[in-house]
Amino acid sequence: MLQMDYDEAIEWLYGTQLFGIKLGLEGTQRLFERLALFEALNGRLIFHVAGTNGKGSVCAMIDSISRATGKRSGLFTSPHLICFRERMRVDGSMIAESDVAKILSELRDEVIDWEVHPTFFELALALAVKYFCQQEVEVLVIETGMGGRLDASNVLPASVSVITSVDLDHQQWLGEDLESVAKEKAGIIKPGIPVITAASQHESVLEILQQRAGEQKSALHKVEEGALDSSLKGPHQRLNAALAVEAVKAAWPGILESTVKKGLAEVCWPGRFDRRFGNIVIDGAHNPAAVQALVATWKEEFGNGEKATVIFGAADCKEVYSMLAGLAAIAENFVFVKLSAKRGLEVEALAAALAGSGEKNVPWSEALTVSDALGQAAETGLPILVTGSLFLVGEVLANYEKSSPAFESSEQ
Repeated sequence: MLQMDYDEAIEWLYGTQLFGIKLGLEGTQRLFERLALFEALNGRLIFHVAGTNGKGSVCAMIDSISRATGKRSGLFTSPHLICFRERMRVDGSMIAESDVAKILSELRDEVIDWEVHPTFFELALALAVKYFCQQEVEVLVIETGMGGRLDASNVLPASVSVITSVDLDHQQWLGEDLESVAKEKAGIIKPGIPVITAASQHESVLEILQQRAGEQKSALHKVEEGALDSSLKGPHQRLNAALAVEAVKAAWPGILESTVKKGLAEVCWPGRFDRRFGNIVIDGAHNPAAVQALVATWKEEFGNGEKATVIFGAADCKEVYSMLAGLAAIAENFVFVKLSAKRGLEVEALAAALAGSGEKNVPWSEALTVSDALGQAAETGLPILVTGSLFLVGEVLANYEKSSPAFESSEQ
């Protein structure tokens, strides 16, 4: 085997994006079998989390509570904000560059002659699971990439399934209506495995989840927003906390409340109402439902009267009209910037979307770069909100850390 270094390994992995997004389990099943990963997973607890919004936060909460119990925990999420290694962590620490290089070299040699080449996401998942097993984790917390039924992560033998808030997103892959999306998310429900969801889901979503759970003879736990807070801000995070707590209780019925509280208090999940830079809030809301939650959190944290200069950039597949209409409730003005990601919308398209949203009276300006956008926003003297895309969040965080993402993120 020719050992790649980290940069070579990441370049090879990102080169597999040429194979596109491929929903289906056959490739991942084959990959896991060839790597003996199913055998390696025996005896390990697996939390599998799907949903439209909140699944990353719930994963981070479950991971933190698991570590508070003293368990060794592996967390797999996507996309990353700055560094690819953010996607896989053991006990809160990112995978080392040397481990990425070694395991990806092994994966490359394994699949080099395959007629149907594994996708970026399939390889990233296999990398994570192999690493977690090598690190002898006791608990795996796995976030789906997209959907659920045909998501590569659905080959995993889950111990507890969680379905967070379901709304419209990725319609080109998951379906144009809420019921179609819900059926895809419900696909992670496995025979006899408990599934946790929110009682506040749309009625049609709950009906689909209930039907699937009944077919699989799985107990469906519907939870309400709880009284427990986490380190993450917003009423939607209280619901996410309730989902995470119910999930860990399904795994460990006797878990102490003090352990749960400790885990929730220590959750770290960057880019979600992130206020680490003074009067700047960074939030990766990237669909209308997430924007609605963001606006509610802003009002809770700043009061109904405080408005923001909103730095906004979005990908071309997003419902930008609805997102901007929602943000207009707290926006004194917008600063539009094109994402450096190849799918980023041009500023002209963002301005047209604002006009089309019916919010023509909210002024906007153009920024050529994220740094320029931050400078313009600072001149207004208002609190600053950065939102519209996790890509944009990553660019802003990289700007403050004086680094830059080497490669564009991918969700699948």
